[in-house]
This record gives sequence, C-alpha cells and structure tokens, in this order.
Amino acid sequence: MAALEALSTKRDRENLARFGITAKSAFGVSMANIQKLSKQLGRDHELACALWDTERYEARLLMAYVAEPERVTSAQLERWCKGFDNWAVCDTLCFCLFDRVPLAWDKIRKWSEQRPEFVKRAAFALLASIAGHDKHATDASFIEGLALIEREAKDERNFVKKAVSWALRRIGRRNRALNRAAVELSARLAASSDATERWLGRSAHKELTSALVERALSKQPESTRAPKAATKRGAQSTPKKKTAKRAVSARTRGPK
Repeated sequence: MAALEALSTKRDRENLARFGITAKSAFGVSMANIQKLSKQLGRDHELACALWDTERYEARLLMAYVAEPERVTSAQLERWCKGFDNWAVCDTLCFCLFDRVPLAWDKIRKWSEQRPEFVKRAAFALLASIAGHDKHATDASFIEGLALIEREAKDERNFVKKAVSWALRRIGRRNRALNRAAVELSARLAASSDATERWLGRSAHKELTSALVERALSKQPESTRAPKAATKRGAQSTPKKKTAKRAVSARTRGPK
C-alpha cells in the first residue's frame, strides 16, 4: 500500500473522472505503474485477497495481476464480482484474471441473468475477454454466448449495453463462422423495435462487416466447427470449459 501511495500523482487522480471511473478510495496511480509493481510482487494469492479487502481502487486493480487463477474459488468470484462499483475494476479483473479461471463459463451464465449493473456487465466483459484470449474454446461455446447477448440486448443501462456490444463484436471477430453468426444476430437486432437493440445491432453490424474485419478474417483458417445459428432467444448449448492458461496482455482503455 505504501508503494501504491508513493506512485500516486495528481494527474492520475484527475484522470479517474475523465475516464468516468467512480472510485470511492483512490490514490491516483497509472495502470502502467500498477503493472510494474505487480511484476515486482509476482503471484501471491494471499496478498491478492488482502489487497482486495483494503477496498482501495488501485489495490483492487493490482490484485488482478497478483492473484493465482488456479486458486480462485467460486465463492471468491462471487464476492469480488458483487464488490464491483466501477467499470475499470470490473473490466480489469475480467480481462486479466477471471477469464483464466476454469469456472468462467459458469459465471457468465449466472451473472448474465442477475440485475445489478456491474454484475451483469461482468458477465459480458468476461465473455468478451474469453473471446479475445482463449484459443481453445469451441465455437459452440460462443454460439451460446450469442444467445445470452440476444436475450439481454434490451438492457439499456450504459455499462451493460456497452459490455454486451463488446462481447458481440469480439465474438464476431474470432473466426469466419462466428462472424457469420454474429452478423446475422446484429442484423436481427438492428431491425428491432427496441431502441437499445437497434443501437447494439447497428453498431456491431457496421464493424463486423467492415473491410478491416474482413481483412483480419481472411488471414484466419476457416473454422472446422460449423456452428448452428442462434436464432432463438435463450438457445442452449453445452460448451466445454476452458482449461488452458494464457498470457494476457493488459491494456488501459475506456469502457467498451
């Protein structure tokens, strides 16, 4: 905690408001410095739990890099998720820790049905993170993810709809087969009478049919797993749980 406080700056404190981060107790430390400190500390699960319990904003970001994914329990995932009070802590833990925990898919299903804004955001931020990082997850897993997206697409709350959009766009960039399924879903949403669904569908469809995405997909081999299109809300599938560890390249960004 002393090391975090020593790294604090006025500029980084002011950046919290600029990025829409409502942190109750913050030193004002850049993500770059948090990552540098995490490398000095290494993995230490007990330390990670203690950092979370301080309730300090930067300490909770730091714990995402210090925690040991293989030691994270279901109870810890639930407790930490319920403690999310801003998008930055939510996204950092999903992007740098939760998506490497074998229980991740179970939590996506569960949290996507819950009402609290940052719990539901966590479901779709986690889905987006896995879509970008997990090279071993099956296409069937993401077809189920598309069904969850369609089911929750009417949620107009800012941090939820942005996470849902993020997940849809990430899945659609994964490979050509999933791109087709995501484009079909985005077209259905774009034609909806609901304003939030239309916003979600139109923005995703524009990106997923762009020349930039087409060039990226053309460099990938065609998926050998041809998924069935998720044409009904709440469509079910039984995805395999991911087990492989991945090296995550974290980055500083605004809410998706």
